[in-house]
Amino acid sequence: MKLYTIDTGYFKLDGGAMFGVVPKTMWQKLNPPDENNMCTWSMRCLLVEDENRLILIDTGMGDFIDDTYKKRYQPFGDATLETSLAKHGFSPTDITDVFLTHLHFDHCIGALKDDGNGKPTLRFPNATHWSSYTQWKSAMNPNPREKASYVKEYLQAIADSKKLKFIENEDLGMKNIEIEFVFGHTESMMICHIYKEKQTISYIADLIPSHHHVRLPYIMAYDIRPMDTLQEKTIFLEKALENNHILFLNTTKKLSVAR
Repeated sequence: MKLYTIDTGYFKLDGGAMFGVVPKTMWQKLNPPDENNMCTWSMRCLLVEDENRLILIDTGMGDFIDDTYKKRYQPFGDATLETSLAKHGFSPTDITDVFLTHLHFDHCIGALKDDGNGKPTLRFPNATHWSSYTQWKSAMNPNPREKASYVKEYLQAIADSKKLKFIENEDLGMKNIEIEFVFGHTESMMICHIYKEKQTISYIADLIPSHHHVRLPYIMAYDIRPMDTLQEKTIFLEKALENNHILFLNTTKKLSVAR
């Protein structure tokens, strides 16, 4: 098994939303905001090469996102899915599986590209795209609080491709990857545990989006159940410490893992 970091660029999110109840006087020292209170975050994904499978966990925002989102979240940077895959000798057609940990736009819209006529088509045409059925239902019928984080017409394109499967109802057939579900950030978000020899690498998505959020009170205002996040994070970190997990953090600006 081999693991590769796949960088897909940067974007900006409101600092207050990202740090929740933590006062700005504290968080601005960790990730200094611009004049509009926006902080820079990465969109980092994980590629797992395991026997005959090439598994991509999350896809970032990608380049097929409408101008409203581009203006609001200001994506930038030279890295793309294609260039980052190519750096490791792979192309989008090599990907066999795509795990969409949850369906907020910055984690999944990179799964799509322009078909040449302004319509979305799969960027990874040979890949099975895995989601949680509970998360999918939530994304396609979003509550007012989360509505802006989901782009239903793009998600529908993934479903229409016939390459979508739901993990609750399907046998993954992957002996070295296990899925755990958490419910604080959004409905049924997936945590991916990768077993490499005697080491466990945990892709924790937005349970702990950056190394700043390892602190227990640092919980995003985006979370639909912050007290559940607090409990889930506490249990997870205790388990990770006890078992010496490596944590893969997807929005930390610089490449960082924590033990």
